[in-house]
Amino acid sequence: MIAAGLVAAALLLGSCTTMSKDECLAGAWGEKGYADGMAGYPMTRLDDHAQACARYQVAPNPGAYESAREDGLRGYCTVERGWSEGRSGNAYNGVCRPQEEAAFLPAYRDGQQLHAVEAAVESAESALNSAEARIVDREEKLDAKQRELRGEGLTDEEKERIRDRIQEVRGEIRDARRSAREARDALDLAEWDLHRVRRELVGRYPV
Repeated sequence: MIAAGLVAAALLLGSCTTMSKDECLAGAWGEKGYADGMAGYPMTRLDDHAQACARYQVAPNPGAYESAREDGLRGYCTVERGWSEGRSGNAYNGVCRPQEEAAFLPAYRDGQQLHAVEAAVESAESALNSAEARIVDREEKLDAKQRELRGEGLTDEEKERIRDRIQEVRGEIRDARRSAREARDALDLAEWDLHRVRRELVGRYPV
């Protein structure tokens, strides 16, 4: 059990590491800083790297990392990147300077808005598909139970049990049909909302 726990801990630790052994030993802190800046990571990302490299007795170079990260942030803190980050549903860590953030944030929020309405459409479609699949499944079960009830040699007790199950399945079909109606209404609303948002954003971004 102890060995299994150690293996699990090692796997968990490995899954959370931000730098490989080769990256740590290479010591390319400028490259890592620039990449993190372009990805919009906060300065605290260096703490994660330091923890990852500590097992290899490698310490980071904060000066090289921070300077290169600032260069990377200039590529991140743009209108285009703000739009794409919001559009993808990515988090913004407040890393842009005020003058850059004034352009970045509106685009980021517009992207977030489109992402949210698209996610609502996807969720409603999934709910509708699920409800329709339940309807088909329960109708097949109902047919099977009705055929079973028409079978020969059944006792009165067996017939009663089958009839009870038939009533249950009919109730499940009603519930599934109600869920499907609700999902269709939600999908109609979500699609209308999506068209509205796209109309508002057309010409400003590639929607």
